[in-house]
Amino acid sequence: MSLNFTNRVAIITGAGGGLGREHALALAKRGAKVVVNDLGGARDGSGGSVTAAQAVVDEIIQAGGEAIANGASVTDFAAVQAMVQEVLDKWGRIDILVNNAGILRDKSFAKMDMNDFRSVLDVHLMGSVHCCKAVWASMVAQNYGRILMTTSSSGLYGNFGQCNYGSAKMALVGLMQTLAIEGAKNDIRVNALAPTAATRMTDGLYPQAMLDAISPSDVVPAMLALTAQDAPSRTILCAGGGSFEAAHITLTEGVFLGRGSDIDEQLLSRLAEVKEMNGQIVPENGITQGHREVMKALKHSAD
Repeated sequence: MSLNFTNRVAIITGAGGGLGREHALALAKRGAKVVVNDLGGARDGSGGSVTAAQAVVDEIIQAGGEAIANGASVTDFAAVQAMVQEVLDKWGRIDILVNNAGILRDKSFAKMDMNDFRSVLDVHLMGSVHCCKAVWASMVAQNYGRILMTTSSSGLYGNFGQCNYGSAKMALVGLMQTLAIEGAKNDIRVNALAPTAATRMTDGLYPQAMLDAISPSDVVPAMLALTAQDAPSRTILCAGGGSFEAAHITLTEGVFLGRGSDIDEQLLSRLAEVKEMNGQIVPENGITQGHREVMKALKHSAD
């Protein structure tokens, strides 16, 4: 298995600092031509400047690599389309898209303004949708593509004060699942990465000793594995501090209760059995759930 990215063309959003910068530097070091996209805004998404993106480009060029800067906001589909067209005009193809751009507007749900909820979804979810849509046709045409969503433990498992962020991050897993299925015939592999890293997004959240243990560079191996030529598809990798795990959306064996006047009470009393994890599976697609339920019903009707 190879981690050679020579002559591959990669777009990394939110690459002016933190994780995105590390992703960009690593791909460039391994031979990729890199588009460093960053709006250059604050942690909450306000403001904007291409300065941060250009600084990363300068690092790459000084190290002998090829890169260009782009300041498009991922929330602006027309700007994203223009970025993609610029890349195609310059390098003729796009092989890798790393959806990394994000903002934070944390508050408890009771105190959260709906504009803050919507803004976070616009950047994380719709920003990724815009970028995927803009590169999709070219990846289909060349029968090759590697797309990485940046999800989060806050989406997979929840986190106080991050209902907007968590909702967006879990939505990206759903986007990954379907795009991976639709892209399979054209060798477009789509994965998700849940990173733990000390970036400006985590400033003030943890003690310094803890932040020192989770450098953004520690997450890079997971990004490379999920965007390589030999990458898997529909994989959720968690990474931080040198540790790597996989997360799964599973379906339990469950319980067949059939129909009847007391099914409501039966279900409530047997929820622990329904949730029992022995025999759980990772479904191949969304049809699996319905298929299993129909087959159980037919089996019991025949008994």
